[in-house]
Amino acid sequence: MFQAATLTTNAAGGGGIIMTIIPFVFMIAIFYFLLIRPQQKKQKQRNAMLGQLKKGDKVVTIGGLHGTILEITNDVAVLRVNDVTKMTFDRSAISHVTTAGGSDVSLDKK
Repeated sequence: MFQAATLTTNAAGGGGIIMTIIPFVFMIAIFYFLLIRPQQKKQKQRNAMLGQLKKGDKVVTIGGLHGTILEITNDVAVLRVNDVTKMTFDRSAISHVTTAGGSDVSLDKK
């Protein structure tokens, strides 16, 4: 009697383990394409931006401080905030570049 009931439930269940695994595979694919892949792409762009920093670039830090890079090493950047003030930041504390170096625009009022 138990064997007959077991056979009918297995036959009615169909794919069994395959039908159980398919939703998990589908969820993992959704997580990959909606969360993991865009985050990796964004991190790659940020690392490229940090690698291309050079003296003279105008940057903004993650704290919102605007400045121009005076010196830069592998892990430290010295920013000129105004004519007198120089501040030292970690290279990773730079949020984005506002103006590339070389085209220094000065506004001289005559």
